[in-house]
Amino acid sequence: MSINRVAKVVKGGRRFGFSALVVTGDGAGRVGFGAGKAREVPEAIRKATEKAKKTMVRVPLREGRTLHHDAKGHFGAGKVVVRAAPPGTGVIAGGPMRAVFEALGVQDVVAKSVGTSNPYNLVKAAFDALANTQSPRQVAGRRGMKVPEVLGRRGADAVAAEAAGAEE
Repeated sequence: MSINRVAKVVKGGRRFGFSALVVTGDGAGRVGFGAGKAREVPEAIRKATEKAKKTMVRVPLREGRTLHHDAKGHFGAGKVVVRAAPPGTGVIAGGPMRAVFEALGVQDVVAKSVGTSNPYNLVKAAFDALANTQSPRQVAGRRGMKVPEVLGRRGADAVAAEAAGAEE
């Protein structure tokens, strides 16, 4: 969560407003973010939380703990590189991206932000990277293959040899 105070100068002095950026998730593969603005902090957080719950997206996770593959995302000047990690690595990510992965329920991931440190752009870039991730089941369905064929293991060589033998 990120809270920002902004001031509007008027005849009698300054009027303060607050903007909040909230990331929410169920810890099991669904995550969302929202931004809200109001004159008081709790109202801004409430608005941002409502938007975050409405915009939740599902991200496929491998073994419920990490991503299926590496991904890159960008939004504006914010660029992120997200990498799947072996068990025991933990969440190695800075600032706003850490909040995204913890809300998502990822336990092992390595992420690097390149470019801006603006939390809004980093969160949107992280969501862009997560939107680009696909599970082997999704890829297999799109290609009309079986999951082992996509992964290249457990008899996929036999399937390829059988196909080559059928061509001759």
